[in-house]
Amino acid sequence: MRSTWKQIWPPLVAVIFLLTVWQLAVSVFHVEAWILPSPLDIARESSSNAAGIWDHTLATLRLTLIGFPIGTGVGLIVALLLHLLPGVKRAFYPLLILSQNVPSIALGPLLVIWFGFGLLPKIVLITLVCFFPVAVAAMGGLAQSDGVMMNYMKMAGASKWQIFTKLELPHSLPSLFSGIKISATYAVMGAVVAEWIGADKGIGYYMLLQKSAYRTDRMFVAIVIIVLLSLVLFAIIALLEKWLVRWKPRRNS
Repeated sequence: MRSTWKQIWPPLVAVIFLLTVWQLAVSVFHVEAWILPSPLDIARESSSNAAGIWDHTLATLRLTLIGFPIGTGVGLIVALLLHLLPGVKRAFYPLLILSQNVPSIALGPLLVIWFGFGLLPKIVLITLVCFFPVAVAAMGGLAQSDGVMMNYMKMAGASKWQIFTKLELPHSLPSLFSGIKISATYAVMGAVVAEWIGADKGIGYYMLLQKSAYRTDRMFVAIVIIVLLSLVLFAIIALLEKWLVRWKPRRNS
C-alpha cells in the first residue's frame, strides 16, 4: 500500500498544481470562457449536464469494449502467425509497419463507403488502431525467450509446441501486457474517431456538436472523459497483468 501511494502522489500533486495555475491564470488575465474555460467552469458544466454526458459516455464505452478485445485478439493472432512462420514474417512484417503510416481519420470515410454507417466500420477502425501495439509487443516477447532454457528443452526432446507453450508464451506475457496497455489507451481514442465518421451518440458525436456551438467548456469535459476512460482501462489491464504474471521480477523502489 505504501509503495502504491509513493507512485500515486507525485503525479497527483503535479495535476493539482497545474489545475491551480490554470485557474489562477484564467482569473488574473480575464480569459474569455469560450477561449479557455477555467477548471471550475468545466467542473460546473460537467455537473449541470451530467445525465446527457453519461449517455454519451456509455455509448463510447460500449463501442470501446466491443472493439478493444477484437483488436487485441487480432494482434495476438497476427503475432503468433508471424512468430511461428518466419517466412511469412519476412514477407508481411514490413507491410505491417507500413499500415500504421495511414492516419485512422483518413480511413474512416473509406470504411463508411465499404461497410456503411452501422457498427461494422467503427469496429474495423478500432481494430486497426488496437492490433498493432499488441502484435509488435507479442512478437518482441516471443523472440526474447531464454536461449539457454530453449537449448535445454530441445536437448531434452521437447517438441515445438511444448517449447512454445512452456517457454516462449509465458516468457512473452510481460511484453504482451505492455502492448495491451498501450492498445487500451488507443481503443478509447479509436472509438471517438469512429464516432466522428458517423454516429448519433457517443463522446465523439458530443464533441462535434459542441465544436459547432463553440462550447469550449463542454469540449474540455469530453477530453476529461476520454482521459478517464483510458486510465480506467489501463488500470484494469495492469491489475490483470499483476494477477497473471506473478513471477515478473519487481524493481526495488
